[in-house]
Amino acid sequence: MASIQACLFDLDGVLVDTAKYHYLAWKRLAEELGFVFTEQDNERLKGVSRTASLEILLEIGGIKLDDAAKLELAERKNNWYVESITSMDETEILPGALEFLKECRANGLKVALGSASKNAMLILNNTGLTPYFDAIIDGTKTAAAKPDPEVFVLGAKEVGIPAEHCVVFEDAEAGIEAAVRAGMRSVGIGSPDTLSRANLVIPSLQQMSVSRLAEL
Repeated sequence: MASIQACLFDLDGVLVDTAKYHYLAWKRLAEELGFVFTEQDNERLKGVSRTASLEILLEIGGIKLDDAAKLELAERKNNWYVESITSMDETEILPGALEFLKECRANGLKVALGSASKNAMLILNNTGLTPYFDAIIDGTKTAAAKPDPEVFVLGAKEVGIPAEHCVVFEDAEAGIEAAVRAGMRSVGIGSPDTLSRANLVIPSLQQMSVSRLAEL
C-alpha cells in the first residue's frame, strides 16, 4: 500500500463548525418561502454546492422557480450566512483539528483544503488556519461539485502528490464518494452508517494522528 504524503481536508464539519450557520440560513429561507426545513432535511445538503443545495431545498418545499429567482434566493441565503461567519474566530475550530494540522506539517506531509465553500478564505482567515495549508482549493476554483472528484484532484495537483499517496478527510457522503472517484483513501468524520465507503471512520480529528495514517 502506498504511503500517505498529503492530507486533503474538507472545511465545514471537519475543521470548523460552520454547519450550524448554513442550516440556520437555509431554515430561514424555507420559512420565508412558507415551509419547514428540518435538521434531518439538512443532512442532504452536507458537502453539496450552494446551487445544488437550493435545488434540494426547493424540492422539499415543492416549489418551482426560474433561474433568476433561484439566483436571487441563493444570494440571499449566502448573505445571511456571511453575516454569521464574519464574527467567527479560533474558538470555532473543531476539537483536534488544529493539533492534527500542526502534526501533519511537523511530519513533512503536504496539507491541502478541498471545499465547496466560496467563503473558505474568510473562514480560514478569521480562525487563523490559513498558514497551515500548502494549497487551498475552494468553490471559487472549481466547476463541479462533490461527488465529482475535481476539488481533490486539483488539491493533489497543486501540492504535487499523486492520488494514491493522498488521504481525504470528509464528513459528507458526497465527499467520501469524491475521494473514491479520485483514487484516494479517505477518513470519514462522523457516523459509520453514512460514511461506510471511507477507509476509516472517526468521531472527530481528536482521534486522528499521523501514526494512524498507517491504518489506511
